[in-house]
Amino acid sequence: MTTPISQFPIPESIQDLPEDIRDAMLAVQEKAGFIPNVFLMLAHRPAEFRAFFAYHDALMERESDTLTKAEKEMIVVATSARNRCLYCVVAHGALVRIYSKDPLLADQVAINHRVAGLSERHTVMLDFAMHSGLEVGELTDEWQTRLLEVGFTQDDIWDIGAIAAFFGMSNRLVTLAGTPPNEEFYLMGRVPREK
Repeated sequence: MTTPISQFPIPESIQDLPEDIRDAMLAVQEKAGFIPNVFLMLAHRPAEFRAFFAYHDALMERESDTLTKAEKEMIVVATSARNRCLYCVVAHGALVRIYSKDPLLADQVAINHRVAGLSERHTVMLDFAMHSGLEVGELTDEWQTRLLEVGFTQDDIWDIGAIAAFFGMSNRLVTLAGTPPNEEFYLMGRVPREK
């Protein structure tokens, strides 16, 4: 029995979608080999699809001198795990494995980053992500000092908080829709990719 992708309508065919959304799906399919279920889940509201991915890309693809792609994905995995979002833990866990080239890191971060043997930089980063995404999130002088001391910039501090906040929303939408992770995500970064 196949698990439905969403409790809400999804396109019967991506050919029925607006051209820009269809092109976005085909581009990710060409790169990954499949269309992530979250794309299909969000497609029933084209304006929200566009806004969601525009902000996602602005946060996650923005170049930074100090915050790496792997670190950004670690923030997503850690906060998504605390929000009990299976889709985001599995999908972004795959990206942690790929970007870090460490097949264990995503699982360690998802379960409990405090006992994962992470560097002080990563522990402080994820502690602040939890503070930003799950608590009040106020940037106190103490937080700012701790983050700056381990090498983050003011821009990085914004990014850590913004990623935690954005994926809090994403976690809730995926959970609302009941969207499961694509099976392909589970093995990404664990086994060699087929050519």
